[in-house]
Amino acid sequence: MTARMIMKLDVVERDNATPDVVVLSLRHPRRPHLPAWGGGAHVDLHLPDGKIRQYSLCGDPRDRSRYRIAVKREPAGRGGSAWIHDKVAIGDVVGCSSPRNNFALVEGAQRHVFIAGGIGVTPLAALAREARYRGEDFELHFLARARAYAPLLSELEGEFGPRLRAHFDDENPADVAAILAAAGGLPRAHLYFCGPAALNAAIVAAAERAGWNSERRHTEVFQPTFDENFKAEPFDITIASTGRTLRVPADRSALDVLRANGFTMPSSCELGVCGACVCGYRDGTVIHRDSLLSLADRQDKMTPCVSRARVGVTLAL
Repeated sequence: MTARMIMKLDVVERDNATPDVVVLSLRHPRRPHLPAWGGGAHVDLHLPDGKIRQYSLCGDPRDRSRYRIAVKREPAGRGGSAWIHDKVAIGDVVGCSSPRNNFALVEGAQRHVFIAGGIGVTPLAALAREARYRGEDFELHFLARARAYAPLLSELEGEFGPRLRAHFDDENPADVAAILAAAGGLPRAHLYFCGPAALNAAIVAAAERAGWNSERRHTEVFQPTFDENFKAEPFDITIASTGRTLRVPADRSALDVLRANGFTMPSSCELGVCGACVCGYRDGTVIHRDSLLSLADRQDKMTPCVSRARVGVTLAL
C-alpha cells in the first residue's frame, strides 16, 4: 500500500448549485490529463489548516481534464465545508489527492439501481454515467426536499432523460419500497445508495424486506460511526511477517501504535470512512468500527485507525 499522490490543482470553475451546495472544477496547471478514475471514486482535499476532507467526484469519468466535486455546507460539521464555501474562489490552488474508489460498479449486474438523497447524488451521478457508457441497464432515483435543493439536477435531466426519476418531498415523495420491489425480482440487480443517515437506514430496512441481501447492496458515507456505548479495551497486535507483538492501549489506535513502532502506514480521514489505511489480518476477533468495509471484506481486512480487536489480532504486514 502506498501513499496517495497530492497534486496542486487550480480552481477553474465555481458554481452555487443550490443555496447550500457549491460545485468546484479543478484542473492541473500544466498537465492536460489528471489521473484516471471511475464512477464512485473520491479524492481528498487538503485544507490550509491541515484538515483533510473526502469528496466524491461528480463529473464525467471519461473527462480527465478536470475533477468536479460538490460540497454541501454543513453547519454542524468539522469546518471543512464552511471553509470551502466561504474562502475558495476561482484562481485559488488546492491540494488534491489522486482518486480512490471504494464504491465502483459491480461487474455483470443485470441492472444498477441508484438511489441518491441530496448531496449523495455526487458519486451516483458518475456511476450512472459509467453504466451508460458501458451500455448497461440502470435507473437513477434522485430524492430531495425540493427542486431548489437538488444539486446537479438540470444537467442530469438533460443527460439521462427517463432513466432519471426525481422525487421531491414537496411534490412527489419517493416510495422507496416500491422502487426496490420493482427490481427486486432480478437476482443479479445491484443497489447503490448514498444520502443522509436516516435515508440510508430506511433504504437498508426496505431492501431487507424486499429480499435484497447485503451482497447486492452498496453504499458510501463520509461520516464516522459513533457508538456512545462503546468502551475501548487494550489489545495486542502480532505482525505476521516477524512475529513481533505490540500492545495497543485503550486510549490509542492501532494505527498510532504501528506508526510509533516504525511501520509506514498511509492514512487520510482517520475516521474509518476513506479506506486509506485498510490492511489485512489473519486471525483474531476484530471489532469493526469503520463505515467502509463490506461484510465480505471484514473477514480478512480491518481499518486500524478506528477498529480494534478482542484480546489480539495478527496483521498481514
